[in-house]
Amino acid sequence: MELMIMVKASRGLRSGTRRKLSKGFRSKFTVTPYLKEYKTNDKVIIKPNPSSHKGMPYVRFSGSVGIVKEKKGSSYVVEVKQGEKQKTVMARPEHLVPLSKEG
Repeated sequence: MELMIMVKASRGLRSGTRRKLSKGFRSKFTVTPYLKEYKTNDKVIIKPNPSSHKGMPYVRFSGSVGIVKEKKGSSYVVEVKQGEKQKTVMARPEHLVPLSKEG
């Protein structure tokens, strides 16, 4: 009699994100967000770009507003407030959107 051993399902960073992290069918690729530069103390919105997996922040932080603290390599260190805590998120520029000064 053969012993059946079940393997545990993988739960990686992008597991269960078919709809959370997907782009529209005809969404256009532009190089501009990849080349965007931010200065220290700039306010940014974290908006993960699903076409680029590198430097993507965790899904929990999507939509959060943060302040750019420093640049590390090609990524930025963004400080985000979640509840009572201050969290630091590292994200590449294609996953960040500048917060407009009008509103």
